[in-house]
Amino acid sequence: MVMIRKADLPETIPVFPLPGALLLPRARLPLHIFEPRYLQMIEDCLKTPHRLIGMVQPREKAGKDGRTLQTIGCAGRLTQFSETEDGRYMITLSGASRFRIVNEVTGFTPYLRADVGWSDFERDLGKPEVDHDFDRPAFLNLLQKYFESQSLSTDWDSLQDAEEELLVNSLSMLCPFDPEEKQALLEAPSLTTRRETLVTLMEFGMRETGDGETIQ
Repeated sequence: MVMIRKADLPETIPVFPLPGALLLPRARLPLHIFEPRYLQMIEDCLKTPHRLIGMVQPREKAGKDGRTLQTIGCAGRLTQFSETEDGRYMITLSGASRFRIVNEVTGFTPYLRADVGWSDFERDLGKPEVDHDFDRPAFLNLLQKYFESQSLSTDWDSLQDAEEELLVNSLSMLCPFDPEEKQALLEAPSLTTRRETLVTLMEFGMRETGDGETIQ
């Protein structure tokens, strides 16, 4: 994966509002693209030097600012691309940095673009984060109970060996949380805070299914 430098970050990027689709820095998000306006977005993105697309959660209701999108999203670099025989695109975005929407740009393309600011998230471009308080056995024990309560399955061997940032971020992206909960995970200021938020959401999900469990 080619690293993105601060100087490479553009002021305006295409944005893809997709409920529940969360992208985080240094994580990967596969997407299946079939709507004509987003097929055009991919084609235009491939022509740019940065190849960045901003993933952002739509709001259920317009905010006080009148916007229908969340203010904070995460940009990913288009690192894998293939086309199906019927003209659909299968792509992978590699998370580069979160951003803050400054202004939505409409009228020039069939898809939405936004002027964005990157300054609040400069450490997204750095090395993987470390969670010094991470208790892997306790976390995986809770995770197993949560997956059982949700009738989910996974490759437990790979989870045992995964780096803590990859583990927490991948689960934040994959677990079936609602868009507002995904947004809370995205906006977490540190890996430790994201892991704590993830634990809280799993515990809440288990209580809803009657399988209450608390991690110490």
